[in-house]
Amino acid sequence: MTRNIDRREFLGRSTMAAGGLFASGMLASCSRQHKGTAAKEAIYKSNEKGKLRVAVVGTGWRCLKTWGPPLEKKYSDYVEVVGLCDTNPRRAEYVSGQFVKRPPTFTDFDKMIRTTRPDSVIITTVDRFHPQYVIRSMQLGCDVICEKPFATEDGQCRQLHKAQKKYKKNIIVTFNARYGPGEAKVKELILAGEVGEIYSVNYDELLDIDHGASYFRRWHGYIKNGGSLLVTKACHHFDELNWWLESDPVEVIAYGALKKYGHNGKFRSVKCRGCPHKSKCEFYFDITKNRDLMELYVNCESEDGYLRDACLYRSDLDTYDTNTVMIKYANGVLASYNLDATLAYEGQHIAINGSKGRIDLYNHYAQPWDEPHTSEIRLTRNFKDSIMIYPETESTPDVSGGHLGADDQIRNHVFKGKPTDDLKQRGTARAGILSSLIGIAGYKSIRAGSKAIRIKDPVSYTHLTLPTN
Repeated sequence: MTRNIDRREFLGRSTMAAGGLFASGMLASCSRQHKGTAAKEAIYKSNEKGKLRVAVVGTGWRCLKTWGPPLEKKYSDYVEVVGLCDTNPRRAEYVSGQFVKRPPTFTDFDKMIRTTRPDSVIITTVDRFHPQYVIRSMQLGCDVICEKPFATEDGQCRQLHKAQKKYKKNIIVTFNARYGPGEAKVKELILAGEVGEIYSVNYDELLDIDHGASYFRRWHGYIKNGGSLLVTKACHHFDELNWWLESDPVEVIAYGALKKYGHNGKFRSVKCRGCPHKSKCEFYFDITKNRDLMELYVNCESEDGYLRDACLYRSDLDTYDTNTVMIKYANGVLASYNLDATLAYEGQHIAINGSKGRIDLYNHYAQPWDEPHTSEIRLTRNFKDSIMIYPETESTPDVSGGHLGADDQIRNHVFKGKPTDDLKQRGTARAGILSSLIGIAGYKSIRAGSKAIRIKDPVSYTHLTLPTN
């Protein structure tokens, strides 16, 4: 499996040929990267023809369903996808074929940029390669739209900051969690002072044994590829905390274990297709029933060997399926975060405790996934009654579509723009760095026996340290 993933690398082939990764850097100026952009029609300036030219690197599921053909379908007045790049040429060709106006495909990133001359690059690759493409895109003169996480190692955070400071390009990290109707309403309630000074937050992320298990069939099952679920999955939850609290994390302690998947299986195979144990495996997954997965992955295996239905009992999996993280913030707020990928149902329960009361946000994720999802908020004021708020029924934008409508909202914000950004929903490079650092500190804490990890002065620079005593 490791060999298959390694073949997806561009390092040494094209992406970093002209510069290499940076060794160190500072963080302070990241917060200034969008100065003056709030009044623009959209986050990124369009070209002389009035449309933003974008190229996409990484043509997997997220490209197919969010940042590729859907842009042509819903945003053709604002954006044009001019090129697709993937180390797997068959996958890129399949995605290109889902457009009406088929963009050209490339396996060489630099060649795509030179040939198509995009204004911005959308990055949807395997997580550990995000920093390489962000830096190379800026070196080649492009703005960046990067899927979360922004980085999977703290050294990458320093490299990213130094490059952004040098090339002064616009960067947005696509934290769709900020755009959920419930999450946005919570931000409004906090800004309105409904709970007063915030003391603590409890955040429970519940992944059922369908969604949760899926991470262990894919490349996410290895920490080296996504920084564990605390980075690849939880980083946008940590970003929510940072966004709500408007403070920087300073210390992290985490616990993690692999309880159900990986070595815990009583039997294992290479993949679900042809598995001799499928009749007795509760996690047997018939990928042949999903046409897009077949076209994107199964029919492309001959190019890179990547298995989308790999056995989730592979003995070398090292991502934790059970996680608890404690975070201390510069403003004194204490936050606890739990992520479990082995549960009987899917959803979120988030509680924000303050001097005047408490906010409880419940996100209910229905099964099957094509059924409506719902959000509800309970606002309880000290010595007063609780009230229920149902944000998706208020005068909020359409909440149909992926991630409780958040995918549509973030695309609207990026490509159609807003005259103001009162809730500060735009995800900057600084936000990307800080959210990644919490997850990185989390898995480093677990590896160090759950010792406290300090995020030293994140306003000025990024550096994780273990205590000396």
